[in-house]
Amino acid sequence: MESTAARTAPAVIVAIDGPSGTGKSSTSRAVAAQLGLSYLDTGAQYRAITWWMVTNGIDLTDPSSIAAAAGKPDIVSGTDPGAPTITVDGTDVAGPIRTQEVTSKVSAVSAVPEVRARITGLQRSIASAAGRGIVVEGRDIGTTVLPDADLKVFLTASAEARAARRSAEIKGADVAATREALIKRDTADSTRKVSPLAKAADAVEVDTSDLTLQQVVECVVTLVEEKRAAK
Repeated sequence: MESTAARTAPAVIVAIDGPSGTGKSSTSRAVAAQLGLSYLDTGAQYRAITWWMVTNGIDLTDPSSIAAAAGKPDIVSGTDPGAPTITVDGTDVAGPIRTQEVTSKVSAVSAVPEVRARITGLQRSIASAAGRGIVVEGRDIGTTVLPDADLKVFLTASAEARAARRSAEIKGADVAATREALIKRDTADSTRKVSPLAKAADAVEVDTSDLTLQQVVECVVTLVEEKRAAK
């Protein structure tokens, strides 16, 4: 429940980065809800543009075809942490963007500079319009999208812990196969030429391997409150 103090506190922009399975989304939504901030899942935006390209038959093995189509879909992100939404050309794609087909192709699409430029522009406009502040989660928020964020947090966790979490989310998923898929995506995201997954020099690193979600949320909330108090 949002407190009176949260409603009157100074606006704060929080960047939460890290690889898949570290608890970014759950942590970011909970922190935003607790502190009365907006919330943006930037990964959903990259999944949305990937879904659009798959649906429209774009050749995802050809970066030039991806680049040419980058500006076509209309992507709109709802920023209520209690019920975040994502639409493409007016269609609710919250479910379709989580399919394995999209998951397997999002790294290739998001590596294309024109795609990153398009989505980064959307992210910055959303952040700047968030009156009381926002929690933005992704992979390059603190380093590229919002380098002047008030607080930068980089979540990490062991590959084993991350694979176990993802397998629990996807019933029946093989933990070993999930672990390999996570490592493969980490490599792709960390080595791409444009805005790779990386920890910002001034980010606070939090290893979530042995922490409960509530412990991680409490840690980040404390960091945000400290930043607010210093404003």
